Amino acid sequence: MNLILMGLPGAGKGTQAEQIIKKYDIPHISTGDMFRTAIKEGTPLGKKAKEYMDAGELVPDEVTIGIVRERLSKDDCLNGFLLDGFPRTTAQAEALEQILAELGRSIDHVLNILVDPDELMARLTGRRICRDCGATYHMIFNPTKVDGECDKCSGELYQRDDDNEQTVGTRLKVNIDQQQPLLDFYSEKGTLRNIKGNQHIDMVFKEIENVISSSIFTVN
Repeated sequence: MNLILMGLPGAGKGTQAEQIIKKYDIPHISTGDMFRTAIKEGTPLGKKAKEYMDAGELVPDEVTIGIVRERLSKDDCLNGFLLDGFPRTTAQAEALEQILAELGRSIDHVLNILVDPDELMARLTGRRICRDCGATYHMIFNPTKVDGECDKCSGELYQRDDDNEQTVGTRLKVNIDQQQPLLDFYSEKGTLRNIKGNQHIDMVFKEIENVISSSIFTVN
């Protein structure tokens, strides 16, 4: 089962990725993981990527795509994979299509975890951290017993600068704008599956299971 996982920040991709790879026994492949592996193995593309990263520059598409090709050619991907963080652009999506065609494969599902931006705002701005011991809380999902006070050491809680509404709002808008062309691309391909993310995490995964099992049933 060849899958791509998409969703805005705070949608719960990490949680669902863990359940998917455990249930279906496929590797979770993120851009960062691919770069680290290629660099560690000392492949020519890994060395090239390291040069750009060490210089603080973005790794160009031709290098990224080459590393993706190397990774998807490995034996642990023969029975499927879960791509996370790639592709990010339609050009990368088209390159991925070509890579998979060369390998005799294709994308089965693009799982897009949908959550209303207002809820994402609440999720992402609700984090609070203790100034004294560094314990992390969430005003909605993991609140303290006493408002504004750490349960562990009674220290004062604060909100990180990058968790404020203005910063989070900008981050969400940038991601929405970047993802829309990709969503349109995979919608036209007929592989986009929108998953309702504003429900309990177990129900989100159940919906993902239903999508995957229905396609397996169809094939069989």
